[in-house]
Amino acid sequence: MQPTPRNEPAPTPHPTPRTVFTRQQQLIGWLAVFGSALFFYLATAIISWARPHVAITTPFYVFARFLLGFVIVSLGMLLRRQRPVCAHAHPIIGRTVTNTVAVYCFYRAVEVGSVAGANILNMTYPLFVALFSWFALRDERDRFELAVVGAAMVGIWLILDPTRIHGGWHNLWGLASGLTAGASMIYLNLCRRHHDSESILFFMFGAGALLMLPFFHGSLFWPNPVEWFFLLTCSLSGILGQYCLTYGFLYVTAVEGAVISSSRILLAALLGPMLVADPALTLAGWAGALIIFAANVALALRRPAPAR
Repeated sequence: MQPTPRNEPAPTPHPTPRTVFTRQQQLIGWLAVFGSALFFYLATAIISWARPHVAITTPFYVFARFLLGFVIVSLGMLLRRQRPVCAHAHPIIGRTVTNTVAVYCFYRAVEVGSVAGANILNMTYPLFVALFSWFALRDERDRFELAVVGAAMVGIWLILDPTRIHGGWHNLWGLASGLTAGASMIYLNLCRRHHDSESILFFMFGAGALLMLPFFHGSLFWPNPVEWFFLLTCSLSGILGQYCLTYGFLYVTAVEGAVISSSRILLAALLGPMLVADPALTLAGWAGALIIFAANVALALRRPAPAR
């Protein structure tokens, strides 16, 4: 009897057993997921590095990321002679809108606050997925998950550090990115029931770029060489992060993926002062970051996601 191919779903609804992956595939998966954390962090670091040199605002970075992503996905589909499929419009629209808002809030958090704070608060999205599921999926309610989310709220409060906001509320952009990214992940799961990954990315990038135009067309302009450099490197870093995450999850378990993805919390806290001149986290800030990290891992242990 032939074993189930690695690129085919297993005949049961459970994740593919770990034994089907070789050590080399496991290592590639771990490195790819960790690479996604690095690339996502690098995209925000580039925005911070660009501040003294260019006057590019958040909408332009978001638009450039979506436009370049659309071009890359379209070329790939064209080479494979693959047509985009939209079998159910509602989840595609939901994924596009929530992802666009999430990326905008994420980049905006970097623009007005710290790179570390933006990345840590963006990584609260697993908590919001669990919270949304509590209200939407009554048959799958889990009191343990609700308790974990409640504990994580303490960590979020410590990161927000309301004693130092001084009326600016800049950290709330990072929290908004985590909330909308959580909603976007739920729509992504709905999209995958009827659409392939390339079609989802095609509509998400293309429609996302179009969605930016009516609201932020005044922020777009023809860049000079220095501006081109920062726009392209930031966009490429974000797109590479997305592809590494998608590829890496083929060869890691949900728990491994959650732990390695959440390492962006620790990377942001450690690298911020060295790479982007972020202020070092206070003791309360470190406590908040570790609580959020532990909560993400606990949720993954409690409810492993199916293999992607």
